Parts: sequence; structure tokens; C-alpha cells
Amino acid sequence: MTTHADTEIASQPDCWRRAAVLAAERADLLPRSGERIAVVGCGTSYFIARSYAALRESLGAGETDAFPASDPTPLGRRYDRIVALSRSGTTTEVAALLDGAAGRIPTLLLTAVPDGPAAHRADTVLDLAFADERSVVQTRFPTTALQLLRAGLGVDLAPSVADAELVLYEPLPAAWTAHRQFTFLGTGWTAGLADEAALKLRGAARAWAESYPAMEYRHGPISISDPGSLVWCLGPVPSGLADEVLATGARFVSDAVDPVAALVRAQRLAVALAGRRRLNPDRPRHLTRSVILAGAS
Repeated sequence: MTTHADTEIASQPDCWRRAAVLAAERADLLPRSGERIAVVGCGTSYFIARSYAALRESLGAGETDAFPASDPTPLGRRYDRIVALSRSGTTTEVAALLDGAAGRIPTLLLTAVPDGPAAHRADTVLDLAFADERSVVQTRFPTTALQLLRAGLGVDLAPSVADAELVLYEPLPAAWTAHRQFTFLGTGWTAGLADEAALKLRGAARAWAESYPAMEYRHGPISISDPGSLVWCLGPVPSGLADEVLATGARFVSDAVDPVAALVRAQRLAVALAGRRRLNPDRPRHLTRSVILAGAS
């Protein structure tokens, strides 16, 4: 059975092409080089915020911090702008933070629902409705938001798009879904992507999935790895890491493709694993499209 998640995962190359065009057309709305910014979100959006913040700083574009939207810290610091991510535009914490920033710090919201409560509280909105999703589990919206922000940093998305098309074409190794434990690793800006990959497996397939900065994996987490584990590094692999993983008996996976395209492969694994376990990745238990806290206006 084809799920909404399957369809949305497959649509990502086209969404990223549109993001590249949008970034060029609305470059005036995106953070400018040298601005000091905070990026906020919840769940998946927070992990994307962390990836963008680390990437922006690594490219010398300006000091960039990432926070969960529930953290009020950005409101007590001096920022040139707050960038918020929210697929639904209804998440309570995001709307509350934008409320708190009103009149104090300029705000930019990336959302798939440009007429939602969060959009009404933001100073500027970038409409990503073309990347909205029917599945509760997020796939194309967060990657599209990240790719738009990458394009705003001057990153050419064409190689990433080509890599994603390759990842979608190549069969996913069936043996991967037989593992009982999964660990995702990242370095620099890909550490947030590793967190997001692990979240996808937990949310869609109820899998035992963990994530760490690659160098931190050696400091304790490696002890969990055994022949039932799959350890996957998104982005550059630190010297000696593969040999250490293989010594545990675990399967080691690394990708030569763009890290965001590698995340697409991890999304495919999450859906395949859900299918193996007879779970519906579109409607995971205990999860909803948006978290709206009781009493929120």
C-alpha cells in the first residue's frame, strides 16, 4: 500500500527545485549576511533549525543560534531577527514566541499554512504551502525549508536534487529493516540531520533509534552497538570511526550523497520499517499534525 508519506518523500526533488526558485525570488526576506539571528522550532523543525544554524555559521554568514520554540532565551537576547519554522502554523510554542517578539525583534516564519495563527503573529512569512503534507510524520516540509535556507546562503541545490533523485531510484537494502537498533551520527551541521533521521524511525516505526554527534558516539553510546545494530553516518565520516563500528559487529552505513539527500534515504527506511512492522507511518500513535496546548488561544 502506498502511503501519503511515500508520496511526499518521492516529491522532494521537485519541492527543492521550487525552493531554489523561491529563495531567488524572495531573497530580500531571508537573513542577510552578518545578521545575528536565532532559529526556532519544535520537534523536526527544531532539528532543522539546528542544522541551518550550524551551517550558516560554518559558512561565515553570521552568528546563528538555534532553540526549541518553548525556550524563551531568544526574547532576552539581542538578535537582528528570529526565524521560526512551523509546518502547521498552529504550534502553541511557536505562536507564543512570535507573540513575545512582537515589537522587539523582527520575525520571519517559514510555514506551509500562511494564514494560520503563527503567520498572523510574524512580521514576515514565507509560504511553503507547496510542501505541505497529509502525513503526520514530516518529510518534505522540513527538507524543503532547509533547502530554501541553504539556497539563501548561496548553496547550489542542483547537486542535492540530483542526489535525492538517485536515492529515490535506488532500491533500499532489504537487510536494513531487519535490524533491531539504529544509531545516526552527524558532524557539524549534519548532527541535526542525524537527530531528525532518528526521530523519523521512532515516530513512523516505533524503532529503537538514537543519534549523536559522530565523535561523541565513541564516548559511551558505542557500547550499545552489536550485530543487531545499524550505525549510519550522515556527512563526513571521522577517521577510524567505521572500523570501530564494524568491530562491534554492527552494520556501518555512510553516504557519498549530499547529507539532505541522505536524510531522504533515512525517511525511506523509516517507512519501510513501519511497513515491516505493520504500522501506518501516516498516523503514528500519540502523535498529531500539530501540538496545541490546552488553554492556548
